[in-house]
Amino acid sequence: MQIANTVDKPKKNQPSLDITPEIIKEHGLTVDEFRRILDLIGRTPNMTELGIFSVMWSEHCSYKSSRPYLRKLPVESPRVLQGPGENAGVIDIGSGLAVAFKIESHNHPSFIEPHQGAATGVGGIMRDIFTMGARPIALMNSLRFGELEDPRTRFLLNGVVDGISSYGNCTGVPTVGGEVYFDACYNGNILVNAFCLGLVKTDKIFLAGAGGVGNQILYVGSKTGRDGIHGASLLASSEFDETTEDKRPTVQVGDPFTEKLLIEACLELFQCDWIVGVQDMGAAGLTSSSFEMAHRAGNGVFMDLSKVPLREEGMIPYEILLSESQERMLFVVKPGHEKEALAILNKWGLDAAIIGEVVEEPNVRIQFQEQEVVNLPISPVVDGALDLKRPAKRPEYIDKVVYTNLSDFLDFSRGDTALKKLLACPNIASKEWVYEQYDHMVGLNTLILPGSDAAVLRIKDTNKAVAISVDCNSRYCYLDPYEGAAIAVAEACRNVVCSGAKPIGLTNCLNFGNPEKPEIMWQFQQAVEGMGDACKFFDIPVVSGNVSLYNETKGDAIYPTPTVAVVGLIENQEKVMTQGFKKSGDQIALIGFTREELGGTEYLKVMFDCSEGKPPVLDRKKEKKVQSFCRELIQKDLISSAHDCSEGGLAVAVAESCFSPECETLGASLMIESTLRNDSLLFGETQSRIIVSFSKEQINKIKGLAKDCSVDFSLIGIVGGSHLTITINGKEVVKQEIELLKEIWKNSLGNYARQTT
Repeated sequence: MQIANTVDKPKKNQPSLDITPEIIKEHGLTVDEFRRILDLIGRTPNMTELGIFSVMWSEHCSYKSSRPYLRKLPVESPRVLQGPGENAGVIDIGSGLAVAFKIESHNHPSFIEPHQGAATGVGGIMRDIFTMGARPIALMNSLRFGELEDPRTRFLLNGVVDGISSYGNCTGVPTVGGEVYFDACYNGNILVNAFCLGLVKTDKIFLAGAGGVGNQILYVGSKTGRDGIHGASLLASSEFDETTEDKRPTVQVGDPFTEKLLIEACLELFQCDWIVGVQDMGAAGLTSSSFEMAHRAGNGVFMDLSKVPLREEGMIPYEILLSESQERMLFVVKPGHEKEALAILNKWGLDAAIIGEVVEEPNVRIQFQEQEVVNLPISPVVDGALDLKRPAKRPEYIDKVVYTNLSDFLDFSRGDTALKKLLACPNIASKEWVYEQYDHMVGLNTLILPGSDAAVLRIKDTNKAVAISVDCNSRYCYLDPYEGAAIAVAEACRNVVCSGAKPIGLTNCLNFGNPEKPEIMWQFQQAVEGMGDACKFFDIPVVSGNVSLYNETKGDAIYPTPTVAVVGLIENQEKVMTQGFKKSGDQIALIGFTREELGGTEYLKVMFDCSEGKPPVLDRKKEKKVQSFCRELIQKDLISSAHDCSEGGLAVAVAESCFSPECETLGASLMIESTLRNDSLLFGETQSRIIVSFSKEQINKIKGLAKDCSVDFSLIGIVGGSHLTITINGKEVVKQEIELLKEIWKNSLGNYARQTT
């Protein structure tokens, strides 16, 4: 194809380059996509306009591979005030209040520069929340790293945790929980998914629309520099290769102190009735914010880049528009109120300038130094990228890794060794080393400290609280993407239920490999379908989210990791529940039924280095009954603790309940009758199970309710003593000092992270 020499003569301030196939490729576009641009705008774009199309049509910004599937997710419920399509979803919690929340990825930048990549991920998700008019009150994260033996893993782990803590701690928003997983599949591509939740009055929700001809466009925040050009947009839209380290300059640099000023200034501006709309300058910077705001309102925008505050000399329009410098926002202000807005922003020490206005013609026109440098119709830029119907093919590995013969893996007479190894495993061991670096109490809203099934925060001036859990078992999703994604939804819901909450909304971050490979698209298709079906069954709307593709290095993709964060509502703060055993002599019971399911378990991975098998099956009807029954027990004050039974199975769940961080360490004795293999009983990961404890006086009441609710319920032990003892069919199979188990569980991850070699 002959493309060179077809470009109009460049105007002043435009790069004087011919648009060659090489330049098109460097911009992440295919030749066919460039031809489509020519057809849509009827001419050859200049280099600045090509840069605009490149970021807006990137996978990260356009969702061109995923949109057809995402439309199938349920997004409505009576509580939903704002679903997907805005900066964040918003759910009504009553009393004139709502919560805005979202989870989003910053994977590729964090692998290249872990501190700044993770820090700016936190900053970006916070801006998504307070652009909705909400004050951020909680941060969480979902982190995935490679195998411990990889020397780079420790560097990445320390850098990411340091970046998250330094940014969140400086802004005064508590980091209240999350999850950390390790697997070899993440050696070449870690995952850093950041979640934020904010509180807003239902009549003060702001949207990202540039409506009202004549309204003024106000630039707010830090000055624009050259950092982040083609950062979150194109960097996140291609897989890694030998040139990965060369991409370090495309990672943005964050300033949490400016972010804090920005939060307070914006929340003050939101009290003014002359603010029309607001948008964070995230991926693709000023380009995406201006085009998307205008598109939502059906208007156009005129901007003068000469008025944009810059921190570097000699920046050209291409750089100004594509810069992803952090802590920047775009406001739409009614005319006549510019001085008032600037006065508020100057008071907070922020850079601000009127850089344009809303116009009627649905184009974005941009000038620089009195020369027009961009004149593009909005719809082709925002919606012009085709929905790619990429081919999907069931991977051959699916049938190869599902074993059917459990006898290949030996049963055991004693489980002491397996239990200690599981408690030391970094996927199960305490994450205290991580969260002790986070300020989780700032704001004094945290009711349940990190380390429990879910984080819980009080809603001040009410008796309400919200519970939050983030979850995904990527090994399940690798072995069965449909079932794995459905389990992620169920477990996140189960976690908030164990805290006493009713699940009311979900946000997702869909992390997958290269969508150009049919096997990856099959994983994605199956996972979204499984997630959607589970959300519909549990009546949980998906109100926001993010898709992160091309998580792949030199052809090796990560496990499919459709991370979900579920928000639950507690109407009465006195009904908050925690996972730790409270009192010696309390009864221990299991809600749910255990099956012989060892496929995909942490037990097989730790003891046999096996990542195979058919993962647990989710019986949705049983899951719903178990969750409903547990909430009823909490509401009626019949139990003292509740803990989800997940990775590591029954034995690990009971051990965690013995030394939960919020309680005194207590031992336990389990006496179980079973026909299952010992390892399946103790370490299998059958779904829809919850460990509860309660006083002996409540046994009959709880048994009666279980019968009325048709829920499997069995007494399995008693709290107390200095050991964890497990007897199966009259034979003791585990007996360990609880303090020893606690020491193993508490220190394993920190000991690894602190190693210097």
